[in-house]
Amino acid sequence: MTAVKIALEIVVVLLSCLLTLLILMHKGKGGGLSDMFGGGLTQNAGTSGVAEKNLNRWTVIIALLWVAIIIALGLLSKFGLI
Repeated sequence: MTAVKIALEIVVVLLSCLLTLLILMHKGKGGGLSDMFGGGLTQNAGTSGVAEKNLNRWTVIIALLWVAIIIALGLLSKFGLI
């Protein structure tokens, strides 16, 4: 069962990196971290509403998957299955 634990931990690390990138790609709603990285320069260019909705959808899906794997790792660890 150690292989399962290692595999799940690797998946969590990969999902964490992907989730960080997806969050940073979001359009800034005001003055914040996105303006620091040039988000304020592209406000006039505008992004497609469909692209933003898809980005939101993928962010939520990855976040829910990340939470589910974290909970599964915790439960498997608590009950000694891993």
